[in-house]
Amino acid sequence: MAKSAARGNREGGESRGEAESMPKLFLTLLLLLVGAPAVAQTSPVRVVLATGEGNIVVEVDRARAPITAANFLRYVDDGRYDGATFYRAMPGGPGRGLIQAGVPHERRLAPIAHEPTSRTGLSHVDGAVSIARDAPGTATADITIMLGDMTYLDAGGVDPDGYAVFGRIVDGMETVRRIHAAPTSPTEGEGTMRGQMLDPRIRIRSARRVE
Repeated sequence: MAKSAARGNREGGESRGEAESMPKLFLTLLLLLVGAPAVAQTSPVRVVLATGEGNIVVEVDRARAPITAANFLRYVDDGRYDGATFYRAMPGGPGRGLIQAGVPHERRLAPIAHEPTSRTGLSHVDGAVSIARDAPGTATADITIMLGDMTYLDAGGVDPDGYAVFGRIVDGMETVRRIHAAPTSPTEGEGTMRGQMLDPRIRIRSARRVE
């Protein structure tokens, strides 16, 4: 009898333990399900820019530069870069420089808040994709792509606030180099941008997320 009672207590304890563990298991599964969309919303996204010189694949960093990345993807998803152009090729020394693309003023959305590299941890290294601006908080649609390291464009470089990197090129740097080497007008452009305007412009046929 004593042995039977002991077995019964042990079995009852195991049943209670299993019952108590069920809510914990359910909570864990619920947290995983709730957390899944958040992970999806911050995972990298790739976008193909199809240009007259070839394709460029941009990997957009939604985790570290969420504001700038979301802005770029909105322009992509709205088709606002379709028919836009790369219009500038800036020299930066041997093997260095940048190219710049933008959309017509009538296609631009409201400016976005500035995300400095000092906050995101990103940098203007070879292949980095950044957003152009005037004063901080004025960036809209113009993007720049680095050829070679251009880290002086980071926060604390030539500008205390620097520029906002939000992605990198994962394929198509040869296309970037062709655009950078394309002819420019010797007279077009104002100030330091004089002589950097591509002539003719290089068209972005389409900008689409990679499925």
